[in-house]
Amino acid sequence: MGAQLRAVRRRISSVTSISKITRAQELIASSRIVKAQQRMRAAEPYARELTKAVEAVISRSSSVNHPFTTERTHIKNAAVLILTSDSGFCGAYNANVLRESAKLRLALSDRNVAAKLYVAGLKGIGWHRFREIEMAETWSGFSSTPQYLNAEQVAEPLIAAYESGDVDEIHLVGTEFVSMLTQRPSVRRLVPLEVEETTEEPPQGPLPQYEFEPSPDEVLDALLPQYVTSRIFFAMLEAAASELAARRRAMKAATDNANDLLDTLTREANNARQAEITQEISEIVGGANALADASAGSE
Repeated sequence: MGAQLRAVRRRISSVTSISKITRAQELIASSRIVKAQQRMRAAEPYARELTKAVEAVISRSSSVNHPFTTERTHIKNAAVLILTSDSGFCGAYNANVLRESAKLRLALSDRNVAAKLYVAGLKGIGWHRFREIEMAETWSGFSSTPQYLNAEQVAEPLIAAYESGDVDEIHLVGTEFVSMLTQRPSVRRLVPLEVEETTEEPPQGPLPQYEFEPSPDEVLDALLPQYVTSRIFFAMLEAAASELAARRRAMKAATDNANDLLDTLTREANNARQAEITQEISEIVGGANALADASAGSE
């Protein structure tokens, strides 16, 4: 009985240590996610205005024929940028992103298009290396706090590969931050831009009038690389906020489960201790009765 009680107490000690770790991770994620949301909201106006400027250049120019806006006739290769986290303890966050990237690779394969993978985040890098899946470029070390410089480092080889003709499309697989409770994996095509012809006025009002000097093509040459970089940067900020929200939710669930297990183990330890005490009392009473019987027999 004593061995059982010692084993239960060892489990209680282990679970208590785990609950302290998960609680600390939950608090750290809770403190960081506010700043991540603020950074995401701060970057949104720039991304929105840059998108509006690109739309205005394309809509006001009837003869724009830019490589970033033109579908290529024979698509052989597509670049796939995958945004994952550098650390774990975030539930199914990375698994959902990697599942979407696998679906995208399958869809590209059905179109006879080879996927060239560009992976950011240690979890994604390790996942592909374990399965011996070739990667064109990898980056790590900034998943929770991305900077614009990191987005430029990621965008530069992607844009260079597209302009040189090594890839015909650029896709991004990340996570869309909906709320603290909801984060959705998303797949977006960055390049070529999807241009839709419509006669309806944009919901945000008429587009601004621009005068192009020297030409719309040269304006787009300077504007579109910045547009792609800003889209990647905003996706990184969304992924960072989603990672922290997923980690906070996963660690809270782990802490709650640990506390429930502690309650169960505490009751089990109390029962084992009570049984041990009852057994000791029974042995003492039995010994006393035996001594009393022996004394009565000797008399």
